Amino acid sequence: MAYKVLDEKQIKESVKQALVELLRERKDLLYDLVEEIVEDYALARAMKEGQQTPKVSRQKVVRALA
Repeated sequence: MAYKVLDEKQIKESVKQALVELLRERKDLLYDLVEEIVEDYALARAMKEGQQTPKVSRQKVVRALA
């Protein structure tokens, strides 16, 4: 089997084409990725906000959730 040597530009173009094809065929993967990113950002933001608020007892949290 003969191997073809690719330069950096050809490799980049091949990777781009593969990604475009993948995203066309599996849009759900992109949606899942974006959803995960948004959820992680929201969680990090909520944690940061929580660190800046006064502490409450466990009992108050349980009552609020009930």
